[in-house]
Amino acid sequence: MGDKEIGSFPATPRTGSAAPTPPISAPPSQLHSPSLTRSPLLSTDDHIQPASKTPKSSTPRIRTPRFITPLGSPIRRALKLTRLDPHDAWLPITESRNGNAYYAAFHTLCSGIGIQALVLPVAFTFLGWSWGIITLTVAFIWQLYTLYLLVHLHESPETGMRYSRYLQLCNATFGEKLAKWFALFPILYLSAGTCITLIIIGAQSCRLFFNTVCGGTCSAQPPTNAEWYLIFTSAAVLLSQLPNLNSIAGVSLVGAITAIAYCTLIWVISVVEGRMPGVSYNPVKGRTEVIRIFDILNALGIIAFAFRGHNLILEIQATMPSDEKHPSRVPMWKGVKIAYTLVAMCLFPLAIAGYWAYGQMIPVDGGMLTALFAFHGQDTSQFLLGLTSLCVIISSLSSFQIYGMPAFDDMESLYVKKKKEPSPWWLRLIFRALFGYLCFFAAVAIPFLASFAGLIGGITLPVTLAYPCFMWVKVKKPKVYGPNWWLNWSLGLFGMALSGLLIAASTFLIIDNGVEFSFFNPA
Repeated sequence: MGDKEIGSFPATPRTGSAAPTPPISAPPSQLHSPSLTRSPLLSTDDHIQPASKTPKSSTPRIRTPRFITPLGSPIRRALKLTRLDPHDAWLPITESRNGNAYYAAFHTLCSGIGIQALVLPVAFTFLGWSWGIITLTVAFIWQLYTLYLLVHLHESPETGMRYSRYLQLCNATFGEKLAKWFALFPILYLSAGTCITLIIIGAQSCRLFFNTVCGGTCSAQPPTNAEWYLIFTSAAVLLSQLPNLNSIAGVSLVGAITAIAYCTLIWVISVVEGRMPGVSYNPVKGRTEVIRIFDILNALGIIAFAFRGHNLILEIQATMPSDEKHPSRVPMWKGVKIAYTLVAMCLFPLAIAGYWAYGQMIPVDGGMLTALFAFHGQDTSQFLLGLTSLCVIISSLSSFQIYGMPAFDDMESLYVKKKKEPSPWWLRLIFRALFGYLCFFAAVAIPFLASFAGLIGGITLPVTLAYPCFMWVKVKKPKVYGPNWWLNWSLGLFGMALSGLLIAASTFLIIDNGVEFSFFNPA
């Protein structure tokens, strides 16, 4: 054989006392995954080592793993550049990779539609009919486009990496420092902040359900508001013990069905009951022109807040198997299209029918749900009112699981990286209970958090509408000054500018109108 080295991997020469080290082999479905199995960590010797010159006296043993493709392919380059790390096989988001398009649709729908959609008619009171519908349509198309970008950014053929978390993709694209400055807080809020809001809404719905079912017939003393918060949180913590993201697919399905149910019930009942007497559709005008402009911007923030869940798209896609011939983006995009067809069928009727029924009378706090009980609580079937409340409770419990999963993943990753082993069941229980009851404490401390829909929409808008455009330009490198380049730069810059304006406008209106800061006084 001479001095030449033959084969796909550098061969290790045989010696008289040591057996040859077999090359690493992995199934194609795990090729792009940072993890291989739930076995202990691979040692340094298990990784592909740099080539070393083979001694003349040795005859190298040549074995080519079955999944190696022709020389120069992206997969071969990825193997040379990427060290296989089994950490992900021990974390809740990526522990199971047997998801499919239907699981993706369940998760996406459960995370993409929620109680924030019920305040959409409030935005119409400032924008009016025409601009309200136009703005909602443009926002829907824009966020659907950024979803498409994220789905196709999940896998990198150049490096062989799967970006299984939104923040991980931000770190790889913008650098760790910039990602922490611009993406960490919005993503943190979209996880923990949404869970806090869900506790507030879920507890209020529990009280409404109790009052509807019992009415004046129950002699039992109803729980206090804080106790309702505790009851809902305890149920959410109990449900959160399911181990990983794939294991809650059934929970997400139930959450998606109940979300569609309560959205449909609310707008159908409102239409059947008819318009309120003296309803007005004239846009609300502020005292001054400045306040009028800020009201419009705040309305745009409410619409932006209605579209959430982009921070979970990469995590949901990470639950799917992927290889070169069957990339995960195909079933994921199929699931997204199914989910957002149903989302559109909920959001648009809610906004249009709600504004038609209540006009300027729509309550700012609670939106359609509050309006239903305030205006039709006496003349609507108690069964329908109770069913609506129950659907809101179940949907909130289900959404808590998927929005809490990134936080569970972060907490367990601290243990996994330090101990190099999966978290034991008792530690997982402690982590999830700790997160749930911290959210409970925050919900009791700041029960008015749901009143800041416009401000929250402005803060989180870049995660939904701007960052994906910048990441696409940086990763995919479209032709400079080409249509794709101009489109993404324009959308990204406009999204960032809009976010700044929304935050300024919402902050001004909160100060100008005043908000009752009832700390530790849950309503």
